[in-house]
Amino acid sequence: MWEQIFGAANLLAMIAWVVLILGPRREIVMRALFFGPLLMLALGYVTGLTLVLTGAVPTGGGPNFASIEGVRSIFSSDPGVTIGWVHYLVFDLFVGLWIARNADAHGLDTLKGRLIQGPILFFTFAAGPFGLALYIALRAIFLRGRSAHLIPA
Repeated sequence: MWEQIFGAANLLAMIAWVVLILGPRREIVMRALFFGPLLMLALGYVTGLTLVLTGAVPTGGGPNFASIEGVRSIFSSDPGVTIGWVHYLVFDLFVGLWIARNADAHGLDTLKGRLIQGPILFFTFAAGPFGLALYIALRAIFLRGRSAHLIPA
């Protein structure tokens, strides 16, 4: 069962990332990604985490986030790995959506901007914090002096 949940979460995230990177940036598309795959993955995470924390789904050593050994025991089980992976999928996709919206809001929505965004979003998908750091660095280079704020009002 956990293998199927893991696979379904990966497929849903992959589809969302393909749409985010290659699809149109119309407001309806961005909202659909936010309230569709992102919310579904987040709710799946909440459900799985609740099942683990209440003990309804055993993970080996019981839920213990206070030590590296406790976390290791959670991740040594299929439920723990799946829930942990969905956690990454949710936050990486959220950061990717933020990067896309922020870049578009600051003028990186042209073809050139989308060509810059593509690799950044790929790296965010593949290694979340790396893509975020890359975006912040490249944004500082490309948008130097245009805006001091990373987060639009």
